Amino acid sequence: MIGVELFVVLAFIYLGARIGGIGIGFAGGAGVLVLSLLLGVDAGNIPVDVILIIMSVITAIAAMQVAGGMDWLVDLAEKFLRKNPKRITFYAPMVTYFMTLLAGTGHTAFSTLPVIAEVAKEQGVRPSRPLSIAVVASQIAITASPISAAVVFFSGILEPLGVGYLTLLAVCIPTTFVACMAGAFVSNFLGCELKDDAIYKDRLAKGLIKIQGATKREILPTAKPATYIFIAAIVAVVAYATMISNAVGLIEDPALGRNDAIMVFMLTAAMAIVTITKIDASKIANAATFKSGMSACVCVLGVAWLGDTFVSGHITEIKELAGEILEQYPWMLAVTLFFASMLLYSQGATTTALMPAALAIGVAPLTAIASFAAVSALFVLPTYPTLLAAVEMDDTGSTRIGNLVFNHPFFIPGVVTITTSVALGFAVGGIFL
Repeated sequence: MIGVELFVVLAFIYLGARIGGIGIGFAGGAGVLVLSLLLGVDAGNIPVDVILIIMSVITAIAAMQVAGGMDWLVDLAEKFLRKNPKRITFYAPMVTYFMTLLAGTGHTAFSTLPVIAEVAKEQGVRPSRPLSIAVVASQIAITASPISAAVVFFSGILEPLGVGYLTLLAVCIPTTFVACMAGAFVSNFLGCELKDDAIYKDRLAKGLIKIQGATKREILPTAKPATYIFIAAIVAVVAYATMISNAVGLIEDPALGRNDAIMVFMLTAAMAIVTITKIDASKIANAATFKSGMSACVCVLGVAWLGDTFVSGHITEIKELAGEILEQYPWMLAVTLFFASMLLYSQGATTTALMPAALAIGVAPLTAIASFAAVSALFVLPTYPTLLAAVEMDDTGSTRIGNLVFNHPFFIPGVVTITTSVALGFAVGGIFL
């Protein structure tokens, strides 16, 4: 029977991947229906906290976007990149990494990808090099963001094992950032030089490539106050988590847990932005970041619920099958997370679906933390929104998807970045744990 149930899980994940986007959430819900009502499996737990955190954070980000904060951040990013154009392959991932770290969502990369493509093109640098690693950096930074749903959920299930929120961040932030630089180094050598690319020369001859120069943006006067409020909320989250942590213990028996605090601080930040900047609150629901965030909520709801339904029903069998293997080969957890995230299209969904099971079968916290970056393999299949956006924004044709599906410029930098992060995770994690 377990074979039939596993087939159902994989079949609905595949169906969701074919539908794309929010469809993975729809398929996850349908899979729960089949497992529970048709096959008699008890429905698993819904990751309510993860969904509510995504909603709260995205609401604050959307309010900041409506106030012009995102435009200001992109403007700052463009100025930074244009001051260092020759090093675009290294500086582009820095920009997307820190924007994702700040916002807790990789969708902030959408705003910076056109800038990266334009600066690279102006300098005669093959745009596929900085674009590919910039997209990868925006994905792996989710596993280091203090307010991402994946980090918050993962830290929550690690705490009973004696690993705190701050310890997780102390390991993940440096390891993922250094790994992105390793990926950038490799990316810098991929593909021929732009001037030698046959597709580029053909498009240039046809007049299909245009140099636009620096973009002039109208920065609203409300942009800076909104951004400062959002950053202050993030600082407040980290500070509060520090004060209530067992390691510091400044606040004993806190009235708000860390997850609740994140929601409260983010909703308060959204209210402060609306009140102080006097933006039209009705526009927040129409912001691009709000729509993408709500789609992420549906994806996490369906997929994580489906995964937990299957795992909870067969935790004993999974322990017997996987426990001994992971004890001998701990890196296999990273491989499992890599392939799962490739199909689930969400770091949060992959984390909530598989990490509790991994810890339940006895995987050491060090192994779980080191492998955490592997939930970011969203670049493998060339269907993820930011990946497709990078392809569309590169009019030189250097960022292209081959006819073998996996032969695209994101694959090698992504694999190098995740592999490096996992290896560093074991080394750095060993110091803290």
